[in-house]
Amino acid sequence: MSKSNKLTTFILLFMVLGIFTGALVHQFASTATAHAYAENVALLTDIFLRLIKMVIAPLVFTTLTVGIMNMGDTSAIGTLGGKAFLWFISSSIVSILLGLTVVSILQPGAGLNLQIPAQAVNTGLATDGMSLKTFISHTFPTSIVDAMGHNEILQIVVFALFFGIAGASLGQKFNKPLADGLNVVSHIMLKVTGYVMYMAPIAIFAAVSSVVANEGLGILKSYASFIGGYYLAIVLCCILMVMFSYTVLKGSTFRLLSMMREPVLLAFTTSSSEAAYPKTLEQLRLFGCPNNIASFVLPLGYSFNLVGSMIYCSFASMFIAQAYNIQLSGMEIAMLMLTLMMASKGIAGVPRSALVVLAATVPSFNIPVAGILLLMGIDHILDMGRSGINVLGNGIATAMLSRPSAEQEEIAELQEDH
Repeated sequence: MSKSNKLTTFILLFMVLGIFTGALVHQFASTATAHAYAENVALLTDIFLRLIKMVIAPLVFTTLTVGIMNMGDTSAIGTLGGKAFLWFISSSIVSILLGLTVVSILQPGAGLNLQIPAQAVNTGLATDGMSLKTFISHTFPTSIVDAMGHNEILQIVVFALFFGIAGASLGQKFNKPLADGLNVVSHIMLKVTGYVMYMAPIAIFAAVSSVVANEGLGILKSYASFIGGYYLAIVLCCILMVMFSYTVLKGSTFRLLSMMREPVLLAFTTSSSEAAYPKTLEQLRLFGCPNNIASFVLPLGYSFNLVGSMIYCSFASMFIAQAYNIQLSGMEIAMLMLTLMMASKGIAGVPRSALVVLAATVPSFNIPVAGILLLMGIDHILDMGRSGINVLGNGIATAMLSRPSAEQEEIAELQEDH
């Protein structure tokens, strides 16, 4: 059994163990004890995610800068960026329409017949500054150090674009020593990631057992209709992405899916797509994606290609409208979906970002923001699906834009075997 398969096996085993342990704590311990257990054991997950996040900023900067410098021709950068954004917009539209279709057919909120609250409800979500102007200004960093300190991936990407293009314009004579040095740093960061990954099963055990200890397994029954419909939409979206990627990658699609299994599972169980970034980049390189393309497309995808968040936003907003018996016209639904799609771009680093987008958007369409309180208790369960499909979507997008040649695939298969 390869190291990758061993880690996947351990992740699954520890996830099941976490569910079992959390259920025992919830069932037999007092409420105070269960909350104390959940709070303390969650520290292990927090440590793991912090260790992963310490790698992301230098990894994104070094790999993206080296990739741009190696491209040399700035027109190639513009062409690749244009293709990437075309794919990101297309996948966002498809995923948001898919979520809308499934929630409209299943009607999970129908029958709840909730009363619209007379007074505004405080959800505790920070929605200030959710505007186009704020988003655009926030895209550009005032300090690369500050952007790295807060893991602002989009700001790091912007700085790396300027830095890489400027370096490429100097010619190979000047930029080669710097590019070689940054390349070494990126490989060191990947090595560090390998060490951190040994802690992944323990962190996943802590994350799962913490949620189950607090909420119990009963929460799955209470929201079975919503959770089932939501995950049905995610599965359908995965099928569509795989079918489309097959038209480009052909038989290599199945090898890609096999290689993406571990990063997707890691993102799913930790509810963090950031945790899977280094492993996703490594697997895409092994698949045969050129370093310069993978290092360019993947960071962009983490800010703009959030298919899981799109499904969630469309599904959740219509669920709340159904729960309060609010009828929206076709034009209102179209405007709501467009607003949600635009508002979700570039906020991947915001905690509970999908909930923040909902809280900032739905009041404009007379949908009570109090409805979000219905979802907060199961947000962790929903976030697992969001994170997993986001990683898969970014992996497929990067592979399709790379289109590895037959020679590259043969080399990749040899590397994977060894």
